[in-house]
Amino acid sequence: MKKLVVTLLSVLIAVNGFAFSTLAQTAMRPLRGYSQASAKTQFDWEEKMRAIPKPDNLREYMKRLSAEPHHVGSAYDKQNAEWIRDLYRSWGLKAELEEFDVLFPTPTERLLEMLEPTRYTAQLKEPVVAEDPDSKDANQLPTYNAYSADGDVTGQLVFVNYGVPADYEELAKLGVEVKGKIVIAKYGGSWRGIKPKVAYEHGAIGCLIYSDPRDDGYYQGDVFPKGAYRPEQGVQRGSVMDMPIHPGDPLTPGWGAVKGARRIAREESDVIMKIPVQPISYGDALPLLKSLSGPVAPESWRGALPITYHIGPGGTQVHLKVKFDWSLKTLYNVIARIEGSDYPDQWIVYGNHHDAWVNGADDPISGQVTVLEVGRALGELLKQGWKPKRTIMLCAWDGEEPALLGSTEWVETHAEELSKKCVVYLNSDSTSKGYLGAGGSHTLEHLLNEVARDVQQPKSEQSVLEALKERRLTQVRSDDERQELRERADLRISALGSGSDYTPFIQHLGIAAMNTGFGGEVGGGIYHSIYDSFYWYMKFSDHTFEYGRALSQVNGTIVMRLADADVLPFEFTNLADTVSRYTNELEKLAAKNNAPRTVNFAPLKAALTALTVSARRYEVALKQATGAGFVSVKKLQTVNELLYTSERKLTNAQGLPRRPWFKHQLYAPGFYTGYGVKTIPGVREALEEKHWNEVEPQMKNVSAALQSLASQLDAATRLLEGK
Repeated sequence: MKKLVVTLLSVLIAVNGFAFSTLAQTAMRPLRGYSQASAKTQFDWEEKMRAIPKPDNLREYMKRLSAEPHHVGSAYDKQNAEWIRDLYRSWGLKAELEEFDVLFPTPTERLLEMLEPTRYTAQLKEPVVAEDPDSKDANQLPTYNAYSADGDVTGQLVFVNYGVPADYEELAKLGVEVKGKIVIAKYGGSWRGIKPKVAYEHGAIGCLIYSDPRDDGYYQGDVFPKGAYRPEQGVQRGSVMDMPIHPGDPLTPGWGAVKGARRIAREESDVIMKIPVQPISYGDALPLLKSLSGPVAPESWRGALPITYHIGPGGTQVHLKVKFDWSLKTLYNVIARIEGSDYPDQWIVYGNHHDAWVNGADDPISGQVTVLEVGRALGELLKQGWKPKRTIMLCAWDGEEPALLGSTEWVETHAEELSKKCVVYLNSDSTSKGYLGAGGSHTLEHLLNEVARDVQQPKSEQSVLEALKERRLTQVRSDDERQELRERADLRISALGSGSDYTPFIQHLGIAAMNTGFGGEVGGGIYHSIYDSFYWYMKFSDHTFEYGRALSQVNGTIVMRLADADVLPFEFTNLADTVSRYTNELEKLAAKNNAPRTVNFAPLKAALTALTVSARRYEVALKQATGAGFVSVKKLQTVNELLYTSERKLTNAQGLPRRPWFKHQLYAPGFYTGYGVKTIPGVREALEEKHWNEVEPQMKNVSAALQSLASQLDAATRLLEGK
């Protein structure tokens, strides 16, 4: 009997070894922003929360939410919003729908045909796959690009690679012009909306975008349904609105699209594309590309189709016609709320969108279900007596896919209140198998590392942090990177560009934000297609939902840690270190582009030095105040207000050149990258585009922002010091 007991105990220790070791470690180590006594209580509640999420629940939520197409304006989109609201209410949370009326075009006519040298009519339709019952669902949106212009154009065809500015420089060297022609570009290399934008700037009259199998098809692996990758007639839907100018409703730029709101005329909008655009499959692209003559494409432009890639124009003539219903549609945001006990006017906001282009099991439902399970877990804790000090909001946004509509309109509507009250915005979107990925404000980098240390990596005895560090060590490209990974206290997080609902929070209002999700072990090309289904997810992605559970544990812990901290766990030395790296990159860029001698980095370096000194002084003051249990800090609420409004200091009221909606001076989507981030964007893009007259004023803006942040941090330090 004794031997059996010992054996069973050994099994339990093996199965729960991470939990036991984590409990032992957390009992001994400090927790940033918490006194010793409050840290122990916090760890206890967090352990209880992390034990609640269940993979079976995530699976059932996904099955329900992805059962029908649920794009903006569809009946199932509203039904999903109501279902999510009612779930939150059943768990004891206050939850309501908040509606907005937005411009969301849907196609009424689509035609693409090759007229010369031979005739071909594109299918423009994804076929049903017998194995996947959702592929034949009614009410699917057809393949199209939202916010394309209406158009009926005929012209010669030119292949432009990925259709980014550098590709047009190559075309110029080859003597090829696109003025008056229709271009065909590959998906990839930039966000899709950049391709027609740049084509229009060069005089093109229409734009086709296709998924080349080298990037997104059989070159990568077996195609659906045998494998995870995009099949021959698979098409990536998506918006081509010029969101690097601003996201959100095109008719209410800068203010909320509430019912009865003032709206500009569609012709006045600066973000609706000026030429017709149509996405196509590589099956439809093949006859068009095969017919092209002219120069052979450079080697780096060539895809995996069984042809010689020519640029054109030659004799290939195509006819493109698209027309849209430009009516308003209603959005349904779900806002669930847990009122804070001590600081109800300090908000922790956590969201994920619920709309999809079609069924959207992967994008976005894989992420949305993890938010729901966090809501259920927090509801269970409330029943056990837990009360967060700060207010927690769980949000299910509508209309993210077309243009970040639901989140942007909510932020613009509540901008004044959010600026005063919102502490952090936490975002998730799609998630799958693999390793934790995170991007965000670098003041939150240390927090992410602390939390990742306390959550177990699925299928492993390691923490999420340990697994991620090992993964990065296998991917290093230099000895310096390897050394930093081994020696730096925190793993770095990436900066945020755009592409999800964090954008209006951080880049418009200056609210510290973070985006998280697991990935890296699932390939596939069903993005924005009818094949993004429950069937595909169960066969090729996180079918056990263990990684979904881990994301619930990570994000639930982040939310709780922010909600209950004595002093909010912002950390500024990592920010200063990161800005130093950005500054070094800018100096190298200036030298590479032969910037004039008048380009002076001294003000930026001086501001960076001030921030570095302030950040170090704050760390000393925080450590001393923590050791004393914060009893000597008389104005703790003021300290926290200074901390969470510190990100606001990194904004500029005038915004960035040619796009004043984007106000953050450290992070923005690139004007010609769309999703991809540009760090210190005002200076960086001025150097890249050789707008030398903009460099000095943009340098002054970012320097002033860093100095302002340093001053605010000094004010918080003085309060912690008891001065």
